[in-house]
Amino acid sequence: MKRALISTVLLASLSLLAQAQDAKPGNPVEGEKKAATCIGCHGIKGYQASFPEIHKVPMISGQGGKYIAAALVAYKKGERKHPTMRAIAVSLTEQDIADLSAFYEQHGAGGKAAAVPEQAPAAQAEVAKLFEKGACASCHGANFNKPIDGSYPKIAGQHADYLYVALKAYKTEGNANVGRANAIMAGMAKQFSNAELRAMADYLAALPGELRTVKESYFR
Repeated sequence: MKRALISTVLLASLSLLAQAQDAKPGNPVEGEKKAATCIGCHGIKGYQASFPEIHKVPMISGQGGKYIAAALVAYKKGERKHPTMRAIAVSLTEQDIADLSAFYEQHGAGGKAAAVPEQAPAAQAEVAKLFEKGACASCHGANFNKPIDGSYPKIAGQHADYLYVALKAYKTEGNANVGRANAIMAGMAKQFSNAELRAMADYLAALPGELRTVKESYFR
């Protein structure tokens, strides 16, 4: 099972790499101008979404640009189900998505954050077994901050409640407001109970990472 999952991951990575070669280049300066809608949630530290599930909104400053673009496209297509994010994504052009992704990739860089180690601190034995079973490092990197392809997210240090809700979403089917259509992640997540997914999310959230929320002014 593990070998088959890794093989699927490698094939998907090659596909994503081919798609990335055709990606439209983004302009971070233009992206900053277009981020007014984003800062209402992602520019407030500790801001919590209440629908369709309660959780802190994800930190996206410092996230990989390719991943942000892929996520927005998935919301736009309905492959990721979230009413608010879909409403925002469908209003964005291809260039808007490229510009916003470029902006948030470099947003908040150059601060005094501690360097991220090459290897993540060891998890407790039972939790470590979960990550080995899911082959998580094969996509997200040994420190969960350097994914093997930019279309995969950095997850080290991300909010635990968001990670838990996101992981559960890959298991959810037939819900109009919740769910994520990704065969690789669905195959991974469905191996675990919700309690195990929560334990994995808690471990990831405690890791050092590059993701952050940069407080923004509403008045520009």
